[in-house]
Amino acid sequence: MRIGIYQFAPVFGDREANLRRIESAVTEPVDLLVLPELCTTGYQFVDQKEVYSVAEEVPGGPTTRHLVKLARRINGAVVAGLAEKDDEKIYNTAVVVTPHGYIGKYRKLHLFFEEKEFFLPGNLPLRVWDIGPARIGVMICFDWIFPEVARILALQGADILCLPANLVLPYCQSAMVVRSIENRVFAVVANRIGTETRGGKQPLTFTGKSQVSSPKGNVLLQAPAEGEGFYTVDVDPSQARDKQITSRNHLFQDRRPEYYGLLAQEKAGG
Repeated sequence: MRIGIYQFAPVFGDREANLRRIESAVTEPVDLLVLPELCTTGYQFVDQKEVYSVAEEVPGGPTTRHLVKLARRINGAVVAGLAEKDDEKIYNTAVVVTPHGYIGKYRKLHLFFEEKEFFLPGNLPLRVWDIGPARIGVMICFDWIFPEVARILALQGADILCLPANLVLPYCQSAMVVRSIENRVFAVVANRIGTETRGGKQPLTFTGKSQVSSPKGNVLLQAPAEGEGFYTVDVDPSQARDKQITSRNHLFQDRRPEYYGLLAQEKAGG
């Protein structure tokens, strides 16, 4: 199957302009297209009122409808980040669509820095979607630092982890290679580029380097730190279904969950 990533700097607050850019940039069919976090709005909000003004319903909003049309044109699934409005509640969300329509959404579980002022933590279960050539799980940006998220998706049968992101820390790309290795899955990081400085806040510079890593930790594709681009790479998702590490070691069968209880304790640790 072919995976596509579009790395760019969204125009803050201009949904229509950002959707037009995505539409014009994605120039060839792919089986799976992953777009950055909050790709229709930009990232550095000034206040909650501003977030509310650009947030939209999922699946009833204009972005989801537009992405379904895009999925039909490219004949593949699309994963894209947006600000979701659910009555008075606002979430940092990724929508999942296919040529057949909307199939689901994921709300970011682990909010980063000032996101806690603007969004509620996600409240939907982690889950996997079958898009035909592969089964995908979705994470968003700062979820990368919590290995439990990737492991749960892998245990649910994900072949590919999709990570829409607006990364400002330098570690994620390397960490997602580790997530690929420790779960023997493909990982797709769709990051943005550019700098935002709004409302007198400290400028945020995004790290680019969108990438795809393989179950054995090979970086199959990495975009530059700067520069807009649509990138594609071919992968064999069946490689992610082989969890045999040696003739006597199986990634999941060798687990000892009876000793992992601390992971399931609420707010464990200091």
